[in-house]
Amino acid sequence: MKILQSLWKGLWGQAYLLLILTTLMWGGNAIAGRLAVGEVSPMLLTCIRWTIVAVILGPLVGRQVVAEWPQIGSRWLYIILMGSSGFTAFNALFYAAAYHTSAVNLTIFQGAIPVLVLIGTILFFGAKVIPLQILGMFVTILGVVLVSVKADLEVLKTLALNIGDVWMLIACVFYAGYTLGLRRRPPVSGLVFFTALAGIAFLTSLPLLAMEIAQGTVQWPTPKGWLILLYIGLLPSLLSQIFFIRGVELIGPARAGLFVNLVPVFGALLAVLLLGEPFAYYHALGLLLVLGGIWLAERK
Repeated sequence: MKILQSLWKGLWGQAYLLLILTTLMWGGNAIAGRLAVGEVSPMLLTCIRWTIVAVILGPLVGRQVVAEWPQIGSRWLYIILMGSSGFTAFNALFYAAAYHTSAVNLTIFQGAIPVLVLIGTILFFGAKVIPLQILGMFVTILGVVLVSVKADLEVLKTLALNIGDVWMLIACVFYAGYTLGLRRRPPVSGLVFFTALAGIAFLTSLPLLAMEIAQGTVQWPTPKGWLILLYIGLLPSLLSQIFFIRGVELIGPARAGLFVNLVPVFGALLAVLLLGEPFAYYHALGLLLVLGGIWLAERK
């Protein structure tokens, strides 16, 4: 027990290690999403994911939530919009997309989120940009388009896009909006804020689950499905968020945010190693363009 406590204390002070583990877990979420196909339906997966988080965090952080409720309650509409867009909508679209596209695509498209955030800061906050940042935005978008059309101009001409890729791109827009909204979060601790959003995500996922049940498309978890749910609920949903909050506390949001760029790298690598997915030349080129564009866009 003492050994585990000392290991945890040592890990708790290592910002880079915490952030690398965070992005590794987020990259693994795409693998779990693909493995969930045929094991548990996407809306049920989204709902149970946040149920697990709420059940664990409720007893642990509940008192803090009650203590800081005046700040949260006064921003109830903001909390609902943030939880439903960044947690519910993003994940529901993400897991639905996993039925139609590869894990490699899922993770590479996530690489567009930082650039979408930059575009949002320009449109909604009047941020000033330099030509290098504009170039970075175009390069990243080019990389996403290249992967979407599989480097086939005929697909682009006919707009015969994979519906899973389309849903994933929409999901990235939702998450970019959530990220922009973090600028105006209420003055509460990170863990309390996350707990409140997880509770909202659970509540707003219930109508989606009800719709899935009404349509007769719900699939209750198989034994393998429950294992996938436990992984998603405990690691990408809970532990990674705690690690990320701690990483931001240690080195600040700007430096910590750069580690998110590792998600498409880890995700693509895991997809090839664990799922045996093909990694075509356009994936490599697209990933290079996405990461290169982000690097350009983040130059001062």
